[in-house]
This record gives sequence, C-alpha cells and structure tokens, in this order.
Amino acid sequence: MKSPVSQILKTLHERYASLKEGNVADYIPDLAKADPDLFGICIATQDGHLYEVGDTRHKFTIQSISKALSYGLALEDRGEEHVLSRIGVEPSGDAFNAISLKPGTGAPFNPMINAGAIATCGQILKADGQTRIERITHYLSQCAGGQLQIDQDVYRSESETGHRNRAIGWMLRNFGIIDEDPREIVETYFQQCSLLVTCADLAVMGATLANQGVNPLTGERAIAHGYVDNVLGVMASCGMYDWSGEWLYRVGLPAKSGVGGGILAVLPGQLGIGVFSPPLDAQGNSVRAIRVCMDLARELALHMFNPSAVPPPALRRSYNASQVNSRRRLPARAFRALRRYGDRIRVMELQGPLLFSTFEPVIRVLIKQAPYCQYVILNFSYVFSIDEVCLRMLREMREQLAANGVTLVFCHTGRVGKSLAASGMEKSALFASEDAALEFCENEVLAEVMKDHSLVPPPVSLTGCALFVNCDEAELKFLDERMGSKNFAAGETIIQTGTSADELYILTSGSVEVRLRLPEDRHQRLDVFSSGMSFGELAFLDGSPRSADIVAVAPVQCRVISRPFFEELGSRFPGLKAKILNEIALQLCDRLRQANIEISALRS
Repeated sequence: MKSPVSQILKTLHERYASLKEGNVADYIPDLAKADPDLFGICIATQDGHLYEVGDTRHKFTIQSISKALSYGLALEDRGEEHVLSRIGVEPSGDAFNAISLKPGTGAPFNPMINAGAIATCGQILKADGQTRIERITHYLSQCAGGQLQIDQDVYRSESETGHRNRAIGWMLRNFGIIDEDPREIVETYFQQCSLLVTCADLAVMGATLANQGVNPLTGERAIAHGYVDNVLGVMASCGMYDWSGEWLYRVGLPAKSGVGGGILAVLPGQLGIGVFSPPLDAQGNSVRAIRVCMDLARELALHMFNPSAVPPPALRRSYNASQVNSRRRLPARAFRALRRYGDRIRVMELQGPLLFSTFEPVIRVLIKQAPYCQYVILNFSYVFSIDEVCLRMLREMREQLAANGVTLVFCHTGRVGKSLAASGMEKSALFASEDAALEFCENEVLAEVMKDHSLVPPPVSLTGCALFVNCDEAELKFLDERMGSKNFAAGETIIQTGTSADELYILTSGSVEVRLRLPEDRHQRLDVFSSGMSFGELAFLDGSPRSADIVAVAPVQCRVISRPFFEELGSRFPGLKAKILNEIALQLCDRLRQANIEISALRS
C-alpha cells in the first residue's frame, strides 16, 4: 500500500519531468556532460523516513551545497566571533562567483558565495593528522549518513578552469581574511565541491539540520547543536544567491543550491528536502528543483513562517479493543471473543494542528497497522485544526485502506467535523464519541467471529442469568418463586443518582444504560447492561446512595432481589447467598482487571 506522501511526490515528478527550461552548467567542462533528463525528489523526515521518486540514487557533485555545511565546521573549529570577523552574513545580491568583498576590510559578504566559501575553507583547521579536505569529507559524510567520495574528474576539471577562484583566493590573502598561501585552500574548495552525493543524501543532510544536527539515520551528532541555527540562518538569507529574497518569500525554507543541479531545503524541526535536476536558470539554480520546492511549500504548507511553527506530533497514543472496550457490558462469551479478536480494532488518538509534517507519521502508522487490523478509529478529541493537505491525504488513505479491507472511521470530530464532511467523508464514518465508534466496530468484529452474535440479546430465564450460573435447579425454582418482577418502558429511569439502594436488579429482557450526570442536562454513558446481566450491586451491598442514573434503553423486564429477601437468604439459605455473593465478586474482579488493562493502555 502506497502512502499519499509518495503519491504527492510522484505527481510533482510527472508534472515537471517534461520541463525543458534551463541549461546544464558548462563553465566547468565535466559538468556539461550531465544528462538533462535526470530528475529526483526526496523528503527525509526528522525521524529518518525517506520518501523518494525518480533518480534519487544517481550520484552527482554537491558543488555549492557544500558551502553551508563546511561553514558549520568552520564555526566549530574557530568559534562564531572569529568566523564573523572574517566572513559576513549579509546577502550580497550578486552572482555566486562575483568578487563581493566589503570595502575596507575585504571580508566576503557571506559564506554562500564563492569568496565566502573559500574564506570558510581557510578557517577550517588541519587536525588529528587530517588535511582540511579529509575533515570536510568526514563532516559532510556524517551529515549524509554514508561515506562520500570525491569525483576526481570533476575536481580536475574545476581546478583546470578555476582561475577566477584563484584570483579570489589571492585577494582574500591580501586582506588577511585567510592567513596562509591560498593555493592549498582553493584546491580544498574545488575538492569539497566535487564530492559525490545523491538526491537522497541531500534530503538526509537537510533532515540532520532539521533534527538539530543529529543524523536521523545513524542517530549520531553530525553538527554541533550550537551552530545549527547559524547554518540555517545563512542558508535562509543567502543560500539561493541573488534569488534568495524571492526564494524566502515564495518557498520560505532555508536552502542551498549547487550548479550540479541539486537543491537542499530544510523545514526546521520537521524535515529535509533534496531535489536533483541538472538544467539551471540564469542564477545557477536548478529549474525543476525550484518549481518542485515552490509547489511542495504551497501544497504541503511547509513555509517556515507558517504560524503553526513546530507543533507536537499528531499521534497522542494508540491502543486496541482488546485493551479498551466500549462502555457496554457484553455477555461473557462475547467478552472473551473480544479479548481474543479485539486487536482487529485499533484506536489512534490524535492531537494538535494536523499539518503535513505532524500527520505524515500517522500515515506511516496506518500503513504499518493495515495488515493486522480491520477497523481503525481516529479520535479527534485533542485536534483543534486540520489543513487541506491532511484532509486530502486522509481521504486517499481511507480509500486505500478500504481497498485493503480496513475500515477507517472518526470520532469526537466536533471542531473538524464540517471539514471532514466537506472533504467527502460519509456521515456513517463520523461518530460523536469513541464509545459509539468502538461499539460499532466491536459489533462488526463479533458478527464475523460469532455467527450467532446478536446486537440485541434475546430474553433469558433465570438459568441464563450470570448471577445464578452456579445455582442448582431447586435453588433456581426457589428464587423464581420468591423474587419480585418489574417492567420499565424505554426511556424510563430505573435508578436515580443519590437515592437509597434497596434493590438488586437482574435483567431478563431488554437493556439499560448507566449514565453519569453532567452540567447543562448532559450525561455520559458509563455502561450498558443487557439480558442475563445484573446491575446496582455495589450500592446494594455497601448501603451507599446510588452514584449514577440507570435508564431503560429498550423495554425492560427485571427480576429484583430486595434487601429483606437478601437478608432472609443469609439466615435460611446461607449457601445460596454465598453463591450469589461469589458470582458478584467474580464479576467485580473481571471489571477491575479490565479497568487495569484500560488504564495501562491509556497511560502508554
């Protein structure tokens, strides 16, 4: 089963695969050999899941994308104050290869243009017996989660044609921005630009930045936590050269492009994006990659200035119906069946604003759970908004689940019910409460595993009542002769909160609902009893006032044990009374055991 996220990327790939705008970079001879039809898109989430389409595993040279990450290494080596004294952080408004130096100091305007990147290489130290390029390669490899290699052909091509960059190096040496002979530093710059990466590598590098410097695939820190914001800051303001302002306006993500055709973009705290396509525009940015990023930002609401900022994960907790049941008491056989087959029903509590980045992990859980369940309930109790992206993915996910035999329903949809209905969700899939949704799903599962299961249990005699399961024929005859009978119409209150508890009721026909009174004439269903079950035992035994209302749901017939008759049993038939008390105790133990299971599930 395919995730809607994968389908979104597939649609974007199809949308722009035929685009023929732009030209492959040719100022470096080896780059001119790139196939203009190559095109890949990859998203890496903060927890390391990859969505990819197209040529995401084709290797190409990283080029200027390396500038952003090597800047992080320079900050780690020298500290922010030293690096800022040599390299500015202001947008230059010039092309990437412009000789943009500040008047007087000769400092490059920012580390994203060539002058700034060469100056950055000069700030990186040789350490632990390693050269600058060895340390840069290791650093970028940690960000990508795999060992990167230099494309020697591209490196030679860059070195043989890089006269302008050598001139920049000598100018930086003249102003004291770099302290050594610039030749080795410029060669280091050529080599770092020639590191081979894939589109997927770029996405993981972005996810590493999104994850505050920890690579989500390896779990290892790649970038010092204290400098992640600095790297993202210069990417946001300067990463797309003289198109950086419009990029920030239209896309709203820190990003860095390279003339090899790649773009790396980051949604801080959430995900990284890698796009690869060699044809470039006049600014040196990949034409297809820019279009893809613009559409992704718009269609998935990824702009970093989205007021939702970094919301909590959408999945609050998850459990199944063998752990948490609906608020109705099932006959013993049906209850045992639900214990066995309840894992076919999965409840997922959601929370917060549902956006692409928070809802995407929920999609993954749904796909993972689909082979193991038949019903999924999404509880919206703690959800206060859902955007169009998530509504679309939810609708697609529901269709896919249905095609795989899984029914997706929703409950507590008060705040978002209209949006769900408008998006095409049938009214039958929307439930007012989790209790109602669980009961629906339980009935469906029980109907499948118990062919004789009935939604309305039939009337029973005393022999079919759980309270008297251990009584012999003579005892049942005695009880039948001495117990009272009462009938109640549907909607009639049988027990009222606060009244004295003088009777214990045994249902022989119909069903009743236990209700907790709430303000404003509202109530909450606590339990449902049907024929064969008893109710009112606790207050009857300890003499306390009734703690809830009990109302007939359908016409009810009851047998009643009065307090005087119960006391008479104790003196004349203590064995019979002991059997009844023992069964009450066993039923209470079952309820307590189930309550413990529910508490454990709801704490997870």
